[in-house]
Amino acid sequence: MARHGGRGWYGRVIAAAVGVTAVAAATSVWTAQAGQPGGGSHRPARHSAPKPAHVSETIAHASDGGAHAVNITIDDGPDPAWTPQVLQLLRDNGVKATFCMVGAQAQAHPDLVKKVVAAGHRLCDHTVSHDTTMDKKSTAYQSQQILDAERQITKASGGVRPMYYRAPGGAFTPYSRHLAASHGMRPLGWNVDSKDFERPGTDAIVTTVRTELKNGPTILFHDAGGDRSQTVAALRTLLPWLKQQGYTFGFPVR
Repeated sequence: MARHGGRGWYGRVIAAAVGVTAVAAATSVWTAQAGQPGGGSHRPARHSAPKPAHVSETIAHASDGGAHAVNITIDDGPDPAWTPQVLQLLRDNGVKATFCMVGAQAQAHPDLVKKVVAAGHRLCDHTVSHDTTMDKKSTAYQSQQILDAERQITKASGGVRPMYYRAPGGAFTPYSRHLAASHGMRPLGWNVDSKDFERPGTDAIVTTVRTELKNGPTILFHDAGGDRSQTVAALRTLLPWLKQQGYTFGFPVR
């Protein structure tokens, strides 16, 4: 998501993550993203867990749906008030999206993570505590934020790992991009910032997306971090409008 000030709400969830951040992220158990269960008769073993495929380190913006497709991306959740409403709108419009989840939020609401996966959406690692200054922090800190969040999200989902990594506020570094890619998570950017986090009004959000869509296919929305009623209302307008304009819906390229 775009850099914003006033993120005090994240401080309330960071404490929930402190107890897990000391766990070595290298012991994460990897399973397939699309529809493959993480349990069953397969017994995960740290020494034999398969290493995820290395993906490109470049920041993805394009859509796998082609030249006239858009990628809907939803950041900062899951949130018990807003994520279900976003999921319902996506379902009503037959749209699949990418949910960039904060690790502490995923850990707090595993039922919602599982609902996102069950509906056919993709997961994205958005770090443990959404620190928009992490590009100024040590590599050890960056590693903890990215890999602990991957583990939290994977556990909450029931074994489905994130396919992407989005740095909070776009605070990517060469190290964080390489680390995420080496763990099978393509760095994910955006082309259109809906500015919904600022709550400028539903009409303003709709206008921003319509105006900026020429910049590229990946659109940034939020389902957490405060009152997201304007986002829900904007999506209610924008999803049918995009279809009327002939757009299809894809996922970010891998």
